[in-house]
Amino acid sequence: MGYEFDVVPAGIDEKAIRHTDPKDLTLLLGRAKAKAVADKLTQPAVIITSDQVVSFQGKILEKPENEQQARWYLENAHLPASTVTSVVVTNTATGKQVEGVDVVTVEMKPLPSDVIDAYLKQGDCYHLAGGFDIEDPMIKPYVKPFKGESESVCGLPKALTHRLLKEVGYQN
Repeated sequence: MGYEFDVVPAGIDEKAIRHTDPKDLTLLLGRAKAKAVADKLTQPAVIITSDQVVSFQGKILEKPENEQQARWYLENAHLPASTVTSVVVTNTATGKQVEGVDVVTVEMKPLPSDVIDAYLKQGDCYHLAGGFDIEDPMIKPYVKPFKGESESVCGLPKALTHRLLKEVGYQN
């Protein structure tokens, strides 16, 4: 994105923060991360925090906790699901904090059993909301075209982040 930054882990217990609405949950987590990072800093900074969950049939899917849950996620990946990604940008010098949420709906073709088995064996599924990465070479052939930023599905939504940085007065 053209920015230079330092990574400062928030170190919060994400499971201690709960909400049934995916937008509210990701914003609560983004705000908590921003506060935790700000508390660690000794000089003014612009902090970017984010969180993502997958919304599927009215349920929030986070990172799978075990193989059974990961397998269920992958077996149902062909049904429409939405990534819900919050971005919270805080300028500690001015105290201004702005936030936004980006939602992208993804549809896939059904994953064959051998692909699911191989992906589970790879182990990446346990680090991803919803249990898979649409850019992974095993998964990518099954992803249908979607509207929205692929960065929002796989990380940090660029357009939203750029807009929020401008709103807090950050000049690149």
